[in-house]
Amino acid sequence: MQQTTRLIPLALALLAAPMLAAPLLAADEPRSEVVAADDIQWGYLNPLRGKLSPGAADLWGDRTTDSATGMLVRFNKGFASPPHIHNITYRGVVIEGLMHNDDPDARRMWMPKGSFWTQPAGEDHITAANAEHNLIYLEIDSGPYLVQPSSEQFDNGERPLNLHANNLVWVDQAQRPELDAEGTALAELWGDPSPGAMGGTLIRLPAGFQGRLVADAEEFRAVVIQGSLSYRSAERDGASALGAGSYFGSRGAFEHQLASEQGGLIYLRTDGTYRLSSN
Repeated sequence: MQQTTRLIPLALALLAAPMLAAPLLAADEPRSEVVAADDIQWGYLNPLRGKLSPGAADLWGDRTTDSATGMLVRFNKGFASPPHIHNITYRGVVIEGLMHNDDPDARRMWMPKGSFWTQPAGEDHITAANAEHNLIYLEIDSGPYLVQPSSEQFDNGERPLNLHANNLVWVDQAQRPELDAEGTALAELWGDPSPGAMGGTLIRLPAGFQGRLVADAEEFRAVVIQGSLSYRSAERDGASALGAGSYFGSRGAFEHQLASEQGGLIYLRTDGTYRLSSN
């Protein structure tokens, strides 16, 4: 009986070994992701319209499911949609070109790169583009993203916002503790900047910037709006070239290493904290 008693604890220990190893495997999973604009696979924003539809590509999430998503949308010169609504609210940031988004009868107000707008669910509107190349970053908090006829319009209580790039309010490192680099600035666009709450911000980098963007968040997502970056991190071999429309993100505590010869703009979506500092 003594020999049997000794074998039981040994058997239990062997059975437990795989369970003890599981957290170690989970810890090895990547905590960051990077999508270069040059590697994006394009489809249609409204597949039912085919070539008449703007092009679209998800950077993160999946616009066809009930999930938050960030995507790129590109428009040909002269594009003008018919009046329509969406089933969900979205936000747009102009990356390239000139964009208009308003009520069907509104006078055209062309918004250049760096401009921001919101489109409430159910609100009747049109979207138009007026440059040779037009590209936006479009973001939703839930999906799927659908285009529906104006006859189904409804009032969800929200009101649209068109914010021309010239009307952004910028604050520099002297006013914000998350900025620890000379020449940087930020403009809050939406949401709540408090830790634990979701919000969106534009970050401006000066020419010749070299530094670190250290995030600590359950969700941290960044899209290059203007300029180009040389990007590095502990999870990547060598530097990656990220032009306008590129994306990088992370979860938990993570350091993104950035360099930009000409400076630029980065859109941030996060529910946590971050700190931008120079080398």
